[in-house]
Amino acid sequence: MMVPYGYPEIVLTEGSKVKCRSGAWNGILLSGLTQLKSTSKFTIEFLFNEKEMFLTYHFHSSSILSRAVVSPNGDFQEFVLNEKTQSWFLYDTGTTDNCDRYALCGTNGICSIDSSPVLCDCLDGFVPKTPRDWNVADWSNGCVRRTPLNCSGDGFQKLSGLKLPETKTSWFNTSMNLEECKKKCIKNCSCTAYSNLDIRNGGSGCLLWFGDLIDIRVIAVNEQDVYIRMAESELDNGDGAKINTKSNAKKRIIISTALFTGILFLGLALVLYIWKQQQKNRQSNNMRKKEDLELPFFDFGTLACATNNFSTDNKLGEGGFGPVYKGTLADGREIAVKRLSRNSRQGLDELKNEANYIVKLQHRNLVKLLGCCIEGDEKMLIYEFLPNKSLDVLIFEKTHSLQLDWPKRYKIINGIARGILYLHQDSRLRVIHRDLKASNILLDYELSPKISDFGLARSFGGNETEANTNKVAGTFGYISPEYANYGLYSLNSDVFSFGVLVLEIVSGKRNRGFCHPDHHLNLLGHAWKLFKENRSVELAAESFVITCNLSEVLRSIHVGLLCVQEDPEDRPNMSNVVLMLGNEDELPHPRQPGFFFERDLIEAAYSSSPSKPCSANECSISELEQR
Repeated sequence: MMVPYGYPEIVLTEGSKVKCRSGAWNGILLSGLTQLKSTSKFTIEFLFNEKEMFLTYHFHSSSILSRAVVSPNGDFQEFVLNEKTQSWFLYDTGTTDNCDRYALCGTNGICSIDSSPVLCDCLDGFVPKTPRDWNVADWSNGCVRRTPLNCSGDGFQKLSGLKLPETKTSWFNTSMNLEECKKKCIKNCSCTAYSNLDIRNGGSGCLLWFGDLIDIRVIAVNEQDVYIRMAESELDNGDGAKINTKSNAKKRIIISTALFTGILFLGLALVLYIWKQQQKNRQSNNMRKKEDLELPFFDFGTLACATNNFSTDNKLGEGGFGPVYKGTLADGREIAVKRLSRNSRQGLDELKNEANYIVKLQHRNLVKLLGCCIEGDEKMLIYEFLPNKSLDVLIFEKTHSLQLDWPKRYKIINGIARGILYLHQDSRLRVIHRDLKASNILLDYELSPKISDFGLARSFGGNETEANTNKVAGTFGYISPEYANYGLYSLNSDVFSFGVLVLEIVSGKRNRGFCHPDHHLNLLGHAWKLFKENRSVELAAESFVITCNLSEVLRSIHVGLLCVQEDPEDRPNMSNVVLMLGNEDELPHPRQPGFFFERDLIEAAYSSSPSKPCSANECSISELEQR
């Protein structure tokens, strides 16, 4: 946009944050965009008066077509159509290197791409405000004067070949000459620099700066001069001296060499360490690499088009990683796009973990990963779209629960069981999901369940069956007692979560927050109490209890209670669970459930165990939830 205050210049912003700046118009070009000036191919015009201001350019040939866009990562790009190939090629960009980043070197600093990797230096007569930060390449605090101005004895130092400082607080006059401009500046103690407004025909007009000078860079082809106000003692070479580029270059070379040497030694040490670690794990890593499957990549533009530019109308839900959007590809396929939020430090590891696992897992009761997108700061996973939302919506919301009669609920219970059995026993990875819950069960067109969200999943190798962690993560109300209290997770941890799911599907009630007028038990405790009193049928939801297959309902409750037993060794494995749900053999008698009092859940959530369960509101670290 064109900045309407001070002397006009163009800025590119992201929200309220300035990303880059064009520099002021000097009669020929914008001082920071030397590549954009009138040529034999096109002409640039700048108009600024009391009524209007605008910058225009047009190609001399009417047959040339061009278009300007701002890319998804915020870069300005101009494309020109190649008539022969009928394709667009990149003609110009708003930013060409790191020195184009707004105020990279802070106030009174100067950026030079030729001095990379140490891009920033202070203007002559200035020193770093915080030398410690400056020495580790943190230039954000900029520079301050080495010698304060005295107002009466100050002079000016001439600098050439620069992008002019930011002009939003500047003053200008179109009729003054350069000498008049100098006198105007020297009379005002707040004036810190001056320059010609227009460099054509020997120069004309006056541009004054006040306060700190911001966003300066070296541009050798720029013919405009700027005069910086300095204390008298700093004017070594007298009024009109040019910047001592040889001295600065020498200083930059010394700093660059020292920094490069340090980085080189650190790099060699790191490479040696990594090499030793790789030697230890080479055999196992090679085995895993052979098993890796190729994951298709989607480009950002395709996904932006599919989701109507990530419209809020397409938003399905949001977790710790960021939002999930519904999209439709050009071939008509419906997809769900899981997009990592730029502002979220939470979720990146979980997103990588999910892609790593789910691409190797293929089962009818697991959600299908179609691909991913990694472009700049954008990181996304693309899944098949499942239209019937998540299980929690259908069983806990009264308006939707009527859609699920008992045969559909029983089908969902069996489908979830087969999906977990595949993870635990039949897949190549032997996976523990660690975050099984109603909102992570998605339903397709036929209401077949699909287990989703593998952000917290872990795999076991060989004969491993359990592990310990110092960081307990999951969802309050579904995690097992041994995991919540001691950080110990195993295949039996998923079995416990499955048992909670079964009782929730049968009853239509949440385990967490369950309330009964006659006692203070949670859903598990209520189911256990009814079972002991031979009244399990009372747990079934009223919407289907009259027309249901009673033996299937009672058997499901019985299996659910077996799965949530307090001692993990008492719980059946998922192979036995699938068999018990599918036949009519006599079932063993369950023992007391874990966490069957509501206060047990609350104490576990706020205990001093290895870590608190991730949340108390049924939201885990990452969640793909259809809404």
